[in-house]
Amino acid sequence: MMKKRNMIPYLALSSAALATPSAVLAQSGDPMVIAEGLTLDPLFDARLAYEHVDQPLSDADALTLRTRAGLELASETGLSFLVESEATLGIINDFNDTIASNGIEPFSIVADPQNIELNRIQLKYTRKGKGSVTVGRQRINIDDQRFVGSVGWRQNEQTFDAVRGSVTTLKSLTLDATYAISQRTIFGGDAGAREAFDGDFVFLGVGLDAGPDTLKGFAYLLDFAPGQPVSLSSSATYGLRATARLPITQGLALDLVGSYAVQKAYKANPGKYSVDYIAGSIGTSFSGFDLVLGYESLGSDGVGNRFQTPLATLHKFNGWADMFLSTPPAGLQDSYVSLRKKVDLFGGFTASATYHEFGSDSGSMDYGTEFDSALDFKISVIAVGLKYAKYDADSFAVDTEKFWLRLGYSF
Repeated sequence: MMKKRNMIPYLALSSAALATPSAVLAQSGDPMVIAEGLTLDPLFDARLAYEHVDQPLSDADALTLRTRAGLELASETGLSFLVESEATLGIINDFNDTIASNGIEPFSIVADPQNIELNRIQLKYTRKGKGSVTVGRQRINIDDQRFVGSVGWRQNEQTFDAVRGSVTTLKSLTLDATYAISQRTIFGGDAGAREAFDGDFVFLGVGLDAGPDTLKGFAYLLDFAPGQPVSLSSSATYGLRATARLPITQGLALDLVGSYAVQKAYKANPGKYSVDYIAGSIGTSFSGFDLVLGYESLGSDGVGNRFQTPLATLHKFNGWADMFLSTPPAGLQDSYVSLRKKVDLFGGFTASATYHEFGSDSGSMDYGTEFDSALDFKISVIAVGLKYAKYDADSFAVDTEKFWLRLGYSF
Protein backbone atom coordinates (compact mmCIF):
# COMPACT_ATOMS: atom_id res chain seq x y z
CA MET A 1 0.00 0.00 0.00
CA MET A 2 1.30 3.44 -0.81
CA LYS A 3 2.65 5.78 1.85
CA LYS A 4 0.61 8.74 2.99
CA ARG A 5 2.10 11.90 1.52
CA ASN A 6 1.41 15.61 1.74
CA MET A 7 -0.73 16.15 -1.35
CA ILE A 8 -0.70 19.97 -1.25
CA PRO A 9 2.25 20.02 -3.70
CA TYR A 10 0.33 17.57 -5.88
CA LEU A 11 -2.68 19.84 -6.02
CA ALA A 12 -0.46 22.81 -6.77
CA LEU A 13 1.22 21.03 -9.64
CA SER A 14 -2.02 19.64 -11.01
CA SER A 15 -3.61 23.07 -11.02
CA ALA A 16 -0.78 24.61 -13.03
CA ALA A 17 -2.88 24.30 -16.17
CA LEU A 18 -5.70 26.22 -14.53
CA ALA A 19 -3.39 29.17 -14.19
CA THR A 20 -2.92 29.23 -17.95
CA PRO A 21 -4.75 32.14 -19.61
CA SER A 22 -8.28 31.19 -20.65
CA ALA A 23 -7.62 32.42 -24.18
CA VAL A 24 -4.91 29.83 -24.53
CA LEU A 25 -7.10 27.04 -23.13
CA ALA A 26 -9.81 28.03 -25.59
CA GLN A 27 -7.46 27.13 -28.41
CA SER A 28 -6.85 23.65 -26.94
CA GLY A 29 -3.27 24.39 -26.06
CA ASP A 30 -2.24 26.22 -29.23
CA PRO A 31 0.86 28.41 -28.69
CA MET A 32 0.14 31.98 -27.66
CA VAL A 33 2.16 34.80 -29.22
CA ILE A 34 3.61 36.86 -26.37
CA ALA A 35 6.11 38.95 -28.38
CA GLU A 36 7.35 39.20 -31.93
CA GLY A 37 8.85 35.84 -32.85
CA LEU A 38 8.15 34.41 -29.36
CA THR A 39 5.39 31.97 -28.33
CA LEU A 40 4.27 30.36 -25.09
CA ASP A 41 2.72 26.90 -25.37
CA PRO A 42 0.85 25.31 -22.41
CA LEU A 43 1.33 21.58 -21.88
CA PHE A 44 -1.21 19.45 -20.04
CA ASP A 45 -1.80 15.72 -19.83
CA ALA A 46 -4.09 13.85 -17.43
CA ARG A 47 -4.74 10.11 -17.18
CA LEU A 48 -7.04 8.20 -14.85
CA ALA A 49 -5.91 4.57 -14.75
CA TYR A 50 -7.54 1.49 -13.22
CA GLU A 51 -5.54 -1.75 -13.11
CA HIS A 52 -6.62 -5.14 -11.73
CA VAL A 53 -4.20 -8.04 -11.21
CA ASP A 54 -5.30 -11.60 -10.44
CA GLN A 55 -2.67 -14.17 -9.35
CA PRO A 56 -3.03 -17.45 -7.39
CA LEU A 57 -1.80 -16.09 -4.02
CA SER A 58 -2.45 -12.38 -4.39
CA ASP A 59 -4.32 -9.76 -6.36
CA ALA A 60 -4.40 -6.00 -6.69
CA ASP A 61 -6.70 -3.10 -7.49
CA ALA A 62 -5.17 0.27 -8.33
CA LEU A 63 -6.88 3.50 -9.31
CA THR A 64 -4.44 6.34 -9.89
CA LEU A 65 -4.60 9.81 -11.39
CA ARG A 66 -1.57 11.17 -13.21
CA THR A 67 -1.21 14.76 -14.38
CA ARG A 68 1.55 16.56 -16.22
CA ALA A 69 1.57 20.32 -16.56
CA GLY A 70 4.13 22.61 -18.09
CA LEU A 71 5.06 25.36 -20.50
CA GLU A 72 7.23 25.66 -23.59
CA LEU A 73 8.72 29.02 -24.56
CA ALA A 74 9.83 29.01 -28.21
CA SER A 75 11.60 31.52 -30.44
CA GLU A 76 11.48 31.68 -34.22
CA THR A 77 15.28 31.39 -34.12
CA GLY A 78 14.80 27.67 -33.29
CA LEU A 79 15.60 27.98 -29.58
CA SER A 80 13.05 26.71 -27.05
CA PHE A 81 12.81 26.09 -23.32
CA LEU A 82 10.45 23.52 -21.79
CA VAL A 83 9.58 22.75 -18.17
CA GLU A 84 7.05 20.14 -17.03
CA SER A 85 5.94 18.74 -13.67
CA GLU A 86 4.46 15.29 -13.09
CA ALA A 87 2.29 14.08 -10.21
CA THR A 88 0.56 10.76 -9.49
CA LEU A 89 -2.17 10.40 -6.86
CA GLY A 90 -3.40 7.07 -5.46
CA ILE A 91 -7.19 6.82 -5.15
CA ILE A 92 -7.65 3.06 -4.66
CA ASN A 93 -4.45 1.77 -3.06
CA ASP A 94 -4.89 -2.00 -2.81
CA PHE A 95 -1.63 -2.75 -4.60
CA ASN A 96 2.10 -3.13 -4.05
CA ASP A 97 3.61 0.06 -5.42
CA THR A 98 7.19 -1.42 -5.32
CA ILE A 99 8.39 1.09 -2.69
CA ALA A 100 10.43 -0.94 -0.17
CA SER A 101 9.87 1.52 2.70
CA ASN A 102 6.17 0.63 2.67
CA GLY A 103 6.95 -2.87 3.92
CA ILE A 104 5.82 -6.28 2.70
CA GLU A 105 2.34 -6.04 1.28
CA PRO A 106 -0.32 -8.70 0.60
CA PHE A 107 -0.98 -7.36 -2.90
CA SER A 108 0.34 -7.98 -6.38
CA ILE A 109 2.60 -5.36 -7.95
CA VAL A 110 1.31 -2.36 -9.86
CA ALA A 111 4.33 -0.14 -10.50
CA ASP A 112 2.52 3.22 -10.24
CA PRO A 113 3.69 4.72 -6.92
CA GLN A 114 2.36 8.03 -5.69
CA ASN A 115 4.86 10.63 -6.80
CA ILE A 116 5.63 14.30 -7.40
CA GLU A 117 8.59 15.25 -9.55
CA LEU A 118 10.10 17.51 -12.15
CA ASN A 119 9.53 15.39 -15.22
CA ARG A 120 11.28 17.45 -17.90
CA ILE A 121 13.35 20.61 -18.05
CA GLN A 122 15.21 21.11 -21.29
CA LEU A 123 16.74 23.63 -23.65
CA LYS A 124 16.51 22.78 -27.37
CA TYR A 125 17.87 24.29 -30.53
CA THR A 126 16.48 23.19 -33.91
CA ARG A 127 17.47 24.14 -37.43
CA LYS A 128 14.89 22.98 -39.94
CA GLY A 129 16.37 20.43 -42.31
CA LYS A 130 19.67 20.44 -40.43
CA GLY A 131 19.15 18.82 -37.05
CA SER A 132 18.71 19.61 -33.37
CA VAL A 133 20.40 19.60 -29.97
CA THR A 134 18.55 19.08 -26.67
CA VAL A 135 20.13 19.56 -23.23
CA GLY A 136 18.50 18.72 -19.90
CA ARG A 137 16.00 16.26 -18.44
CA GLN A 138 14.19 14.92 -21.46
CA ARG A 139 12.03 12.18 -22.95
CA ILE A 140 13.99 9.82 -25.22
CA ASN A 141 12.31 7.24 -27.48
CA ILE A 142 14.60 5.56 -30.00
CA ASP A 143 13.13 3.52 -32.87
CA ASP A 144 10.57 1.05 -31.46
CA GLN A 145 11.81 1.69 -27.86
CA ARG A 146 13.30 -1.82 -27.58
CA PHE A 147 16.55 -0.43 -26.20
CA VAL A 148 15.71 3.10 -24.99
CA GLY A 149 12.23 4.44 -24.21
CA SER A 150 10.10 6.59 -21.93
CA VAL A 151 7.96 3.73 -20.50
CA GLY A 152 4.87 5.77 -21.31
CA TRP A 153 2.55 2.95 -20.26
CA ARG A 154 3.25 3.54 -16.58
CA GLN A 155 1.95 6.63 -14.80
CA ASN A 156 5.41 7.95 -13.90
CA GLU A 157 7.42 8.46 -17.06
CA GLN A 158 11.07 7.48 -17.50
CA THR A 159 13.28 10.39 -18.55
CA PHE A 160 17.01 11.03 -18.90
CA ASP A 161 19.39 13.78 -17.85
CA ALA A 162 21.21 14.05 -21.13
CA VAL A 163 22.44 15.95 -24.15
CA ARG A 164 21.10 14.62 -27.45
CA GLY A 165 21.92 15.74 -30.95
CA SER A 166 20.76 14.74 -34.43
CA VAL A 167 22.04 15.64 -37.88
CA THR A 168 19.69 15.42 -40.88
CA THR A 169 21.58 17.45 -43.49
CA LEU A 170 23.05 14.46 -45.32
CA LYS A 171 20.00 13.71 -47.51
CA SER A 172 18.94 10.13 -46.67
CA LEU A 173 21.54 9.72 -43.90
CA THR A 174 20.67 10.54 -40.27
CA LEU A 175 23.06 10.72 -37.33
CA ASP A 176 21.81 10.55 -33.74
CA ALA A 177 23.97 10.70 -30.60
CA THR A 178 23.11 10.94 -26.90
CA TYR A 179 25.20 11.19 -23.76
CA ALA A 180 23.22 10.73 -20.53
CA ILE A 181 24.34 10.82 -16.92
CA SER A 182 21.12 9.64 -15.25
CA GLN A 183 18.18 7.32 -15.95
CA ARG A 184 15.20 8.78 -14.05
CA THR A 185 13.08 5.67 -13.46
CA ILE A 186 9.32 5.09 -13.16
CA PHE A 187 9.58 4.32 -9.44
CA GLY A 188 9.40 7.91 -8.21
CA GLY A 189 10.88 10.06 -5.48
CA ASP A 190 10.34 7.61 -2.59
CA ALA A 191 12.11 4.70 -4.30
CA GLY A 192 15.47 5.31 -2.67
CA ALA A 193 18.32 3.93 -4.78
CA ARG A 194 15.86 3.07 -7.56
CA GLU A 195 14.66 6.65 -8.06
CA ALA A 196 17.47 7.18 -10.57
CA PHE A 197 20.43 5.18 -11.85
CA ASP A 198 23.48 7.28 -12.60
CA GLY A 199 26.41 6.59 -14.86
CA ASP A 200 27.76 7.28 -18.31
CA PHE A 201 25.34 6.21 -21.06
CA VAL A 202 26.02 6.64 -24.76
CA PHE A 203 23.40 5.99 -27.49
CA LEU A 204 24.61 6.15 -31.09
CA GLY A 205 22.67 5.64 -34.31
CA VAL A 206 23.43 5.98 -38.00
CA GLY A 207 20.42 5.54 -40.28
CA LEU A 208 19.97 5.25 -44.04
CA ASP A 209 16.47 5.99 -45.37
CA ALA A 210 15.75 4.77 -48.91
CA GLY A 211 12.02 5.30 -49.33
CA PRO A 212 10.09 2.46 -47.70
CA ASP A 213 13.37 0.67 -46.84
CA THR A 214 15.63 1.70 -43.96
CA LEU A 215 18.88 0.45 -42.46
CA LYS A 216 20.29 1.57 -39.13
CA GLY A 217 23.40 0.73 -37.18
CA PHE A 218 23.33 1.38 -33.44
CA ALA A 219 25.40 1.17 -30.26
CA TYR A 220 24.25 1.43 -26.65
CA LEU A 221 27.06 1.75 -24.10
CA LEU A 222 25.75 1.58 -20.53
CA ASP A 223 28.25 2.23 -17.74
CA PHE A 224 26.31 2.28 -14.46
CA ALA A 225 28.03 4.03 -11.54
CA PRO A 226 29.45 1.81 -8.76
CA GLY A 227 27.41 1.12 -5.66
CA GLN A 228 23.99 1.05 -7.35
CA PRO A 229 21.67 -1.99 -7.58
CA VAL A 230 22.49 -2.18 -11.31
CA SER A 231 26.22 -1.40 -11.09
CA LEU A 232 27.21 -4.88 -12.28
CA SER A 233 24.84 -4.73 -15.27
CA SER A 234 26.95 -2.43 -17.43
CA SER A 235 26.88 -3.59 -21.03
CA ALA A 236 27.85 -2.67 -24.57
CA THR A 237 25.36 -3.50 -27.34
CA TYR A 238 26.06 -3.20 -31.06
CA GLY A 239 23.56 -4.02 -33.77
CA LEU A 240 21.66 -3.42 -36.99
CA ARG A 241 17.96 -2.80 -37.65
CA ALA A 242 16.33 -2.94 -41.09
CA THR A 243 12.82 -2.38 -42.44
CA ALA A 244 11.54 -3.05 -45.93
CA ARG A 245 8.30 -3.19 -47.93
CA LEU A 246 7.97 -6.02 -50.45
CA PRO A 247 5.11 -5.55 -52.99
CA ILE A 248 3.28 -8.81 -53.81
CA THR A 249 0.30 -7.80 -55.93
CA GLN A 250 -1.76 -4.66 -56.48
CA GLY A 251 -2.80 -3.44 -53.04
CA LEU A 252 -0.88 -6.17 -51.19
CA ALA A 253 2.60 -5.89 -49.72
CA LEU A 254 4.70 -7.44 -46.96
CA ASP A 255 6.24 -5.20 -44.31
CA LEU A 256 9.49 -6.71 -43.05
CA VAL A 257 11.37 -5.74 -39.90
CA GLY A 258 14.57 -7.36 -38.67
CA SER A 259 17.14 -6.69 -35.97
CA TYR A 260 20.35 -8.31 -34.82
CA ALA A 261 22.60 -7.24 -31.94
CA VAL A 262 25.38 -8.60 -29.78
CA GLN A 263 25.81 -7.63 -26.12
CA LYS A 264 28.95 -7.90 -24.01
CA ALA A 265 30.08 -6.96 -20.51
CA TYR A 266 31.26 -3.35 -20.27
CA LYS A 267 33.26 -1.20 -17.86
CA ALA A 268 32.28 -2.08 -14.24
CA ASN A 269 30.75 -5.41 -15.26
CA PRO A 270 33.32 -8.13 -14.38
CA GLY A 271 31.67 -10.74 -16.61
CA LYS A 272 33.15 -12.22 -19.75
CA TYR A 273 30.34 -13.11 -22.11
CA SER A 274 28.76 -12.44 -25.47
CA VAL A 275 25.03 -12.95 -26.10
CA ASP A 276 22.88 -12.30 -29.17
CA TYR A 277 19.59 -10.60 -29.89
CA ILE A 278 17.49 -11.59 -32.91
CA ALA A 279 14.11 -10.18 -33.88
CA GLY A 280 12.03 -10.33 -37.01
CA SER A 281 8.46 -9.79 -38.14
CA ILE A 282 6.35 -10.04 -41.30
CA GLY A 283 3.24 -7.92 -41.56
CA THR A 284 0.54 -7.29 -44.10
CA SER A 285 -2.87 -5.66 -44.44
CA PHE A 286 -6.03 -7.08 -46.02
CA SER A 287 -9.70 -6.07 -45.82
CA GLY A 288 -8.84 -3.52 -43.16
CA PHE A 289 -7.01 -6.04 -40.95
CA ASP A 290 -3.33 -5.74 -40.02
CA LEU A 291 -1.64 -9.10 -39.45
CA VAL A 292 1.86 -9.52 -37.98
CA LEU A 293 3.86 -12.71 -37.42
CA GLY A 294 6.93 -12.19 -35.27
CA TYR A 295 9.80 -13.77 -33.40
CA GLU A 296 12.22 -12.38 -30.83
CA SER A 297 15.15 -14.03 -29.07
CA LEU A 298 17.10 -12.59 -26.15
CA GLY A 299 20.07 -14.91 -25.96
CA SER A 300 21.82 -16.64 -23.07
CA ASP A 301 25.29 -18.16 -22.79
CA GLY A 302 23.86 -21.03 -20.72
CA VAL A 303 25.50 -20.00 -17.44
CA GLY A 304 23.23 -17.11 -16.44
CA ASN A 305 24.44 -14.26 -18.65
CA ARG A 306 21.61 -13.10 -20.90
CA PHE A 307 20.66 -10.23 -23.17
CA GLN A 308 19.07 -7.37 -21.21
CA THR A 309 17.51 -4.03 -22.20
CA PRO A 310 17.26 -2.08 -18.89
CA LEU A 311 16.41 1.28 -20.52
CA ALA A 312 13.61 -0.01 -22.76
CA THR A 313 9.85 0.49 -22.71
CA LEU A 314 9.54 -3.15 -21.70
CA HIS A 315 5.73 -3.31 -21.57
CA LYS A 316 5.64 -3.14 -25.38
CA PHE A 317 7.46 -6.47 -25.69
CA ASN A 318 6.96 -10.11 -24.63
CA GLY A 319 3.38 -9.76 -23.45
CA TRP A 320 1.40 -7.11 -21.59
CA ALA A 321 1.28 -9.17 -18.39
CA ASP A 322 4.88 -7.98 -17.81
CA MET A 323 6.21 -11.40 -16.82
CA PHE A 324 9.52 -10.89 -18.65
CA LEU A 325 10.62 -7.39 -17.65
CA SER A 326 13.92 -9.02 -16.80
CA THR A 327 15.24 -11.69 -19.17
CA PRO A 328 15.35 -15.12 -17.46
CA PRO A 329 18.85 -16.60 -16.88
CA ALA A 330 18.31 -19.11 -19.73
CA GLY A 331 17.26 -16.34 -22.13
CA LEU A 332 13.90 -15.86 -23.82
CA GLN A 333 12.28 -16.77 -27.12
CA ASP A 334 8.94 -15.20 -28.02
CA SER A 335 6.91 -16.31 -31.05
CA TYR A 336 3.77 -14.28 -31.61
CA VAL A 337 0.93 -13.45 -33.96
CA SER A 338 -0.98 -10.17 -33.82
CA LEU A 339 -4.21 -9.01 -35.48
CA ARG A 340 -5.42 -5.42 -35.54
CA LYS A 341 -8.54 -3.79 -37.01
CA LYS A 342 -9.59 -0.16 -37.21
CA VAL A 343 -13.37 0.32 -37.48
CA ASP A 344 -15.06 3.55 -38.56
CA LEU A 345 -18.23 2.99 -36.51
CA PHE A 346 -19.45 4.97 -33.48
CA GLY A 347 -16.79 7.61 -34.08
CA GLY A 348 -14.07 5.04 -34.77
CA PHE A 349 -12.29 2.46 -32.63
CA THR A 350 -9.30 0.13 -32.91
CA ALA A 351 -9.31 -3.48 -31.70
CA SER A 352 -6.27 -5.75 -31.44
CA ALA A 353 -5.32 -9.21 -30.19
CA THR A 354 -1.96 -10.98 -29.81
CA TYR A 355 -0.97 -14.55 -28.93
CA HIS A 356 2.51 -15.38 -27.56
CA GLU A 357 4.40 -18.63 -27.01
CA PHE A 358 7.42 -18.30 -24.71
CA GLY A 359 10.44 -20.51 -24.23
CA SER A 360 14.09 -20.38 -23.18
CA ASP A 361 17.00 -19.64 -25.46
CA SER A 362 19.05 -22.43 -23.86
CA GLY A 363 17.85 -25.59 -22.17
CA SER A 364 14.57 -26.07 -24.12
CA MET A 365 12.35 -24.84 -21.27
CA ASP A 366 8.69 -23.92 -21.77
CA TYR A 367 7.79 -20.52 -20.29
CA GLY A 368 4.08 -20.66 -21.10
CA THR A 369 1.70 -18.71 -23.32
CA GLU A 370 -0.14 -15.40 -23.23
CA PHE A 371 -3.19 -13.84 -24.87
CA ASP A 372 -3.49 -10.04 -25.04
CA SER A 373 -6.30 -7.86 -26.35
CA ALA A 374 -7.08 -4.15 -26.48
CA LEU A 375 -9.81 -1.73 -27.53
CA ASP A 376 -9.11 1.98 -28.04
CA PHE A 377 -11.54 4.78 -28.92
CA LYS A 378 -12.46 8.36 -28.09
CA ILE A 379 -15.51 9.89 -26.46
CA SER A 380 -15.41 13.56 -27.40
CA VAL A 381 -11.96 14.75 -26.21
CA ILE A 382 -11.42 11.78 -23.87
CA ALA A 383 -9.24 8.88 -25.06
CA VAL A 384 -10.47 5.53 -23.71
CA GLY A 385 -8.33 2.41 -23.55
CA LEU A 386 -9.30 -1.11 -22.47
CA LYS A 387 -6.66 -3.85 -22.22
CA TYR A 388 -6.60 -7.46 -21.05
CA ALA A 389 -3.73 -9.92 -20.60
CA LYS A 390 -3.88 -13.60 -19.61
CA TYR A 391 -0.59 -15.42 -19.00
CA ASP A 392 -0.57 -19.21 -18.52
CA ALA A 393 2.72 -20.07 -16.85
CA ASP A 394 2.97 -23.82 -17.54
CA SER A 395 4.83 -24.15 -14.17
CA PHE A 396 7.50 -21.57 -15.10
CA ALA A 397 6.04 -18.76 -12.94
CA VAL A 398 2.49 -17.99 -11.77
CA ASP A 399 -0.65 -17.70 -13.87
CA THR A 400 -1.55 -14.03 -14.17
CA GLU A 401 -4.52 -12.05 -15.46
CA LYS A 402 -4.54 -8.27 -15.81
CA PHE A 403 -7.19 -5.78 -16.85
CA TRP A 404 -6.83 -2.04 -17.49
CA LEU A 405 -9.20 0.85 -18.07
CA ARG A 406 -7.64 4.22 -18.88
CA LEU A 407 -9.13 7.63 -19.58
CA GLY A 408 -6.83 10.31 -20.96
CA TYR A 409 -7.00 13.96 -21.91
CA SER A 410 -4.22 16.18 -23.20
CA PHE A 411 -3.48 19.34 -25.13
